[in-house]
Amino acid sequence: MHRQSWPAFDPALAAEKEITLVVQVDGKVRDRIAAAAGLAEAKAREMALASPRAKAALDGHIVDRVIVVQDRLVNIVTKRRS
Repeated sequence: MHRQSWPAFDPALAAEKEITLVVQVDGKVRDRIAAAAGLAEAKAREMALASPRAKAALDGHIVDRVIVVQDRLVNIVTKRRS
């Protein structure tokens, strides 16, 4: 037994296939979306803006910026309408 080699680590087996994407509006968590790992930034932005809970939080506001952190979160920064 002591002559057996140590098992090799395979990062592909340990990688997550699905992640939880957190959607924030002005820094406050509004929704969590299940998405595929490695989701493109444009698709993550589209999913976050289409979220019903994010849409409710955006009522009366203009989207100024959308900040995407890969496989973690989407933060929607707004300006108030005057």
